[in-house]
Amino acid sequence: MSRNMLERSDIRADALPADLLQSTEPVLLRGLVCHWPMVQAAQQSDQQFCDYLRGFGAAGAATKVGLWRGAPAIEGRFFYNTDFSGFNYQREIAGFGALLDELLAQAKVANPPALYLGSTELDGSFPGLRQANDLPLNVAEPLVSLWLGNRVRVAAHFDLPDNIACVVAGRRRFTLFPPEQVANLYIGPLDLTPAGQAISLVDIAKPDFERFPRYAQALAQAQTVELLPGDAVFIPSLWWHAVEALEPISALVNFWWRQSPAFMDSPMNTLMLALMTLRELPPAQRQAWEALFDHYVFHADAQTAAHIPPHAQGVLAPITPDRARHLRSVLLTRLNR
Repeated sequence: MSRNMLERSDIRADALPADLLQSTEPVLLRGLVCHWPMVQAAQQSDQQFCDYLRGFGAAGAATKVGLWRGAPAIEGRFFYNTDFSGFNYQREIAGFGALLDELLAQAKVANPPALYLGSTELDGSFPGLRQANDLPLNVAEPLVSLWLGNRVRVAAHFDLPDNIACVVAGRRRFTLFPPEQVANLYIGPLDLTPAGQAISLVDIAKPDFERFPRYAQALAQAQTVELLPGDAVFIPSLWWHAVEALEPISALVNFWWRQSPAFMDSPMNTLMLALMTLRELPPAQRQAWEALFDHYVFHADAQTAAHIPPHAQGVLAPITPDRARHLRSVLLTRLNR
């Protein structure tokens, strides 16, 4: 039994409150972008939606985009191949106009090939589209992307940035899991991933509880919502989320941003280094390092280095751009020895 997601229909797209943008829980935002012209076009017909997209930048046949194509047998689920040596789909470069034509032509086919245009930046590929369909976020340099395809399924994964995903065409189902459910989601390889982020190996549409028994515990903590065109969902950083497109033509626009300074490196780098340097230590040593990380990182506060004169705190002082550059240089030197 999944949990209910907080739902709000009182928020205006031009006045997103700070407490929403800094929330640590998902929020369903009904009708947030129903006024967008692209949503209005999609409400008329798939043809009008595709025609609307063609009107921006060089969005016709000349615009080349990267997409994923899977055989009808995968039933829209982009995943690994049977022996985990690769994936069950092919990457290709195609004209954006040709992709729209194919989606329209396949819309009435019972089991078409799976077609998926993943994160494609609006400002670079479709000049003017964002200006007509925007969220004035009070955050630093959000990344705004278009996602487009037919009835495709993306496995549960997490992203480092916070995220507002706005459905602009078709219906989409989101299933979200709190970060602490990682052990119950049966995560696949960290270094062979479909799109850079590790994914759950569980098929949420047809979960195999014999193979993945702990998934039942994750499912009990899940939050599942179905979004209509114009609806949006706020997904906090590190929340696992699976996405299912439920219509022959389905699209969303999402806004990603981080609450940390741009000079901070990805914590995934730390995780990879920890796998190399900590995981194989004897248990007692791992426990000792756990105490060090708790003290200097996870439970650090103003008192952690207060006993050291400020000029002598070094890397224990608050990280600034200059300190980050220096520390990165030191780390690179050590790793290259």
